Amino acid sequence: MRLERKDARIFVAGHRGLVGSAVARALSSAGYDRLLLRTRAELDLADQAAVRAFFETERPEFVVLAAARVGGILANDRFPADFLYDNLQIQQNVIGSAFASGVRRLVFLGSTCIYPKLAPQPLREEYLLTAPLEPTNEWYAIAKIAGVKLCEALRRQHGADFVSMMPTNLYGPGDNFDLAASHVLPALIRKFHEAKRTDGSVVLWGTGTPRREFLHVDDLAAAVLHVLETPEDALHAAAPGGLLNAGVGGDITIRELAELVADVVGYRGAIEHDLSKPDGTPRKLVDVTRLHALGWTARIPLRDGVAATYRWYLEHEAVV
Repeated sequence: MRLERKDARIFVAGHRGLVGSAVARALSSAGYDRLLLRTRAELDLADQAAVRAFFETERPEFVVLAAARVGGILANDRFPADFLYDNLQIQQNVIGSAFASGVRRLVFLGSTCIYPKLAPQPLREEYLLTAPLEPTNEWYAIAKIAGVKLCEALRRQHGADFVSMMPTNLYGPGDNFDLAASHVLPALIRKFHEAKRTDGSVVLWGTGTPRREFLHVDDLAAAVLHVLETPEDALHAAAPGGLLNAGVGGDITIRELAELVADVVGYRGAIEHDLSKPDGTPRKLVDVTRLHALGWTARIPLRDGVAATYRWYLEHEAVV
C-alpha cells in the first residue's frame, strides 16, 4: 500500500548514515512528521529480540531499510566475514519483523554491486544472478542479494508489498571520508584537498579507465519517497518482483572524475596512477528504465553535487 497520510508512522533504519539521513530529510521536507528514528545505541538492528520488540511496540506502517555495514574495495577485502554476516543479520531482523508486524510497504536499499562483474551494460534488473560477481565486493553483494530475494519471496508467497532499490555509486553530505573505508568519490575529495593543502601529489588506484556512475544521495532520497508514494499496481507493473535500479543513466571514467574533483577543489598538481592496485569492475552503468517509467529522474548534475559535497567536507571534516 502506498504512503499517503502525512501522519503515517515511518521507520527509517540507519537514519544517521549517508542514505538514511537523506531519506529522513526528504520525508520531513515532504511533511511526514511521524518518523521513527533510532540510533544504534538505542536499537541494535543485529539483535533479533530487540528488533522484534521495537516493531511490536512502535508498529511502524512503512519502513525504509537503509542500515548496512558499508565500505569500499579495501574494507571489503579486509573484512569479508563482517560484511557478509552483519548485513545478513540486519536484513533478516528488520525485514522479518516488518513482515510479522504487518508493515504496509518496505523499501530495502542495496547497491548495484549485486550484478555480475561482466554483465552487459547498462545493467538491467534481469541480469541478477546470471554470472559471477566482482570478487572485491562479493561478500557485501551476496548479503544484499539475499535481502532482495527475501523481499521477493515474501511478496510471492504472502503478498507483502516489499520492494528493493539498488542505487549506483552514491555521494553527498555526510559521506565517509576515511581513506581506509570510503568509496572513490569522497576519497578523491579528501585526497585532492590534502594534496592542495600540502603541495603534494595524488595517486589513483589502477588505470583510471573503469567507468562509474554517481548519484547524489538527495536524488536517491527523492526516488525513495517517490516509490513510497507510488500506487501498488503501478509500482509492481513497472518492477516485476519488486526490484528497481536507481541511477542517473550516464557514467564517466575514474580519471575523468579525478580531474573534475581536482578542478572543484582547486588542485593544480600531478595526478599519478598506482598500477599495482585493482581496478574493480570495468563498468557499472545501470538501466533506470523501470524508475523512469514511474515518473522519476535524477536532477542534480555531477559537478554541482561534487561542489556541494566539498563545501560540506570543508565545513565539517577538513583540516584547513
